[in-house]
Amino acid sequence: MKISLAVSAVALLLSSFASQAQPDYDQYTRGRYIATLADCSACHTRDPQQPFAGGVRLQTPFGTLVGANITPDRETGIGTWSYDDFRRAMTEGIGHDGKRLYGAMPFTAYTKMPEKDLQDLWAWMQTLQPLYQPVETNQLPFPFNIRTSLMVWNWINFTRGEYQPDAKRSAQWNRGAYLVAGPGHCGTCHTPKNLLGGDKGGKALQGEVVEGWYAPDLTSDPHRGLGKWSQQDIVSYLRTGVNRYDIASGPMADAVRHSTRHWHDDDLQAVAVYLKSSGPAQVDKVPQPLAATDARMKLGAQIYGAKCSACHRPDGGGEKNIFPQLADNPLLNQSDAISLIRVVAAGSRGVDTDAHPTAPAMPAFAGTLDNAEIAAVVTFIRNSWGNAAAPVSADEVKQVKAKLE
Repeated sequence: MKISLAVSAVALLLSSFASQAQPDYDQYTRGRYIATLADCSACHTRDPQQPFAGGVRLQTPFGTLVGANITPDRETGIGTWSYDDFRRAMTEGIGHDGKRLYGAMPFTAYTKMPEKDLQDLWAWMQTLQPLYQPVETNQLPFPFNIRTSLMVWNWINFTRGEYQPDAKRSAQWNRGAYLVAGPGHCGTCHTPKNLLGGDKGGKALQGEVVEGWYAPDLTSDPHRGLGKWSQQDIVSYLRTGVNRYDIASGPMADAVRHSTRHWHDDDLQAVAVYLKSSGPAQVDKVPQPLAATDARMKLGAQIYGAKCSACHRPDGGGEKNIFPQLADNPLLNQSDAISLIRVVAAGSRGVDTDAHPTAPAMPAFAGTLDNAEIAAVVTFIRNSWGNAAAPVSADEVKQVKAKLE
């Protein structure tokens, strides 16, 4: 009996030590960095004073989802989860209580993370301050709120499995591919979606509308993608939010502010190497720009000269790190002009980073230009100085503005 009690006491003691075990500094550091790579705060931190306590509202085509509380709080967070619960959520999309998770939680990407990264991330999460904050994550209307339907969704849209390196590629390329497809989950925003909200096969990173913005084509397509960007352009954009073609705004501004600007330089270089080689098998035929004699182009040119040329210059050349160049800019050739319409109508402020603490701002023109005039200047910009893209109608501008109200 004494031996039995002693064994039990030792077991309890070991169990207690295990439950209170803290990661060593290196594991804590690695886990925190992985959380940054995965941009966990984007969905799980609404209030900076309550980090990772959830509450961020995510607008999807099917309704609203809310980021969960992932602090170790036992009542409202993940304090009662085991590592196996966490691992299953990350790699299979099934939560602690067997609830299937919606694709807004990018387990379709996180499934590519290796065991070591998951263990480090979990160890770091155990060090977070437990915060009591109840969150109702599923606010979708019927029938989308029925989680069992996700069994079908997963069957169609989800492939489970850790990232497998391509032996024909360099270690740097494989690191970039892993970061983009795994923790960086770039495809969650930048890959076109099917009717169920899953990724369209064969269209990886070719651009999609997300929360009223167009997440642009990230492939090496020279007309719509990053083919004209240098590796340094990509690194600069992710590090500082600024390069010669763009200043990060909208959801990407948050991604830069909370995630990519903190990435290690070798990881940013690896992502740039991978993206520069991520072109589709076939590039769509490049369209011809509208003729300068087109009535929309004539009106757009007049408006551009009066409203835009002082900052972006008459030749669309821009000013380095302040006003992006508009000439020969693939971002303006995207299949959907929603971001450009939105910026012209409502204005925008770029991201502020340590490298560029004063974020440049674009004024709103909805008060001085009507829908047809905004459509004309956007059409002109999309078809001048080497750009070529479909014209924009006044109805498109009206629809974008309606969503902003």
